[in-house]
Amino acid sequence: MAPQVTDNQSQSRFEIHEGEDLAGFAQYHAYKDEIAFLHTEIGQRFGGHGLAGLLINSALDSAREHDLKVLPYCPFVRGWITRHPDYVDLVPQQDRARFGL
Repeated sequence: MAPQVTDNQSQSRFEIHEGEDLAGFAQYHAYKDEIAFLHTEIGQRFGGHGLAGLLINSALDSAREHDLKVLPYCPFVRGWITRHPDYVDLVPQQDRARFGL
């Protein structure tokens, strides 16, 4: 079964599941038309399988679908955007320098 990403709005985090198991999450704070990513975590037994990248890719695609501006405070999210420059446009122009983008 393929990993599934969901937006658990009640806990303000995107979650990735492997079958029934919670494999990891990306914590966020949403306000008006912005979403600030604060922390990403993948469980130790799920590490090294690309799940964090899949999680962030899905979370950023969701932000794009909902016309949200992304503030990548989480170092993993910031690094992922750096490696995938087609997502830089989600970060407001005036905020890119402070995130090193």
